[in-house]
Amino acid sequence: MTAAPQQHMFVTGTRQAARQRRVVPRIHQVIPKPRVATRRPGAASLVNRSCASVGWTRRMTRQLRLELRRPGSFSRRDFITGPSNAQAIAALDLWPAWPGGALALFGPAGIGKTHLAREWATRANAVVLDRLAPDVAAAAGRPVLLEDVDQGVDNEALFHLINMAAREGGGLLLTAREAPVAWRTELPDLPSRLHALLVAEIEEPDDEVLEGVLKKFFRERSIRAPKEVYPYLLRRMERSIPYAREIVKRLDEAADDEQRPISRILARQILEDDSENLDLFDG
Repeated sequence: MTAAPQQHMFVTGTRQAARQRRVVPRIHQVIPKPRVATRRPGAASLVNRSCASVGWTRRMTRQLRLELRRPGSFSRRDFITGPSNAQAIAALDLWPAWPGGALALFGPAGIGKTHLAREWATRANAVVLDRLAPDVAAAAGRPVLLEDVDQGVDNEALFHLINMAAREGGGLLLTAREAPVAWRTELPDLPSRLHALLVAEIEEPDDEVLEGVLKKFFRERSIRAPKEVYPYLLRRMERSIPYAREIVKRLDEAADDEQRPISRILARQILEDDSENLDLFDG
């Protein structure tokens, strides 16, 4: 009879211990996160970021302008005409009534010979031959374009092409920097053929042509230059079409680099830089 209370006390004690275990609060240790020191960007950092942003903007602007550039064209309407090339254009328009079926077009480098020659080739359905290895057989009965002849050509092939030009369906347009009488030849019978050619010269560009090509080169870069830039450049720049292309390119790049519009002041800066460089070489 005495064992039962002990058992009851054991069970009761066990339950009380269980309750105590359940009600004992769990203590969680909170470990604070380390504070990361932050620092506001200084003036130098802001300048670097600003410069990087400006550089990116300039690159994107230049890339967009390059993508917007208009492709080159050999059409007659895109050729700038003036007194300096009027004779050449008139001679080309005599086709197919050229004496002997051939014409030699000559003038300085970059003056527009290729433009006019390619326009004629398209109009005449001419075959364009390689001057170093002209395929004479492929030219039979067709008009032919042969460029830069005074820079080196197969003399025998040229001799045959001149003879073939007078035949039905034939024709021959030659381009060069110098007149045919100045071309070097090794074939004895060739000089007499060259001297008999109809010739047309494209002279150094006049103001009308130079202003026209400047506007064309600006237009190809999607740039609208102020009107006062043109007379300023015409009075001071080298009078050649390649230089006109170069000056437009440099004005475009300088305007992008300096984030300023194309103006007479910027044009003066470019021309003065050229003058200083020439003085260095002259010295």
